[in-house]
Amino acid sequence: MIRINGYALVVGDDIDTDTIIPARYLHRSEPNWLAQHVFEDAPDIKQRLNSISRPIAVIAGNGFGYGSSREHAVIALKAAGVSLVIAKSFHRIFYRNSINNGLLAVEAHLTGVNDGELVQVDLKRGIITVGTCDMCRIKPIPTQILEILQYGGLKERLRRLASENTDYT
Repeated sequence: MIRINGYALVVGDDIDTDTIIPARYLHRSEPNWLAQHVFEDAPDIKQRLNSISRPIAVIAGNGFGYGSSREHAVIALKAAGVSLVIAKSFHRIFYRNSINNGLLAVEAHLTGVNDGELVQVDLKRGIITVGTCDMCRIKPIPTQILEILQYGGLKERLRRLASENTDYT
């Protein structure tokens, strides 16, 4: 996971987890079920989401993912084809849920990005390329977090570690 690409879906500031997946759908946790209801209470965003090629890069401003601490929002985004989220700032619980579930969340302030533009994130070089933002720097991602993301999330990383360390003598 050195390079991640996606097509931009610009959502703006203050997107809470209930906007991502309304609470009335949280009685089920199947990814495909949740994906059907992503941004359902934000019809403009949902319509644009459905018109963009996959994979998707959600581009947000301040405060992405505030609200509930449930993992459903991250699971729903991934199942809907989102490969990464770039925001000026994240709610800490959403950010950690993203890592734990294998969704790349990058802190960067992007402006002038349009829906559908190709977003390229080069984690090794620490840059984003999209629209007028050519070679924009991103906040470095710690090695441990990159490792978790490479395995698709924390559960899979722990499972692999456990299987590698089977010598209990």
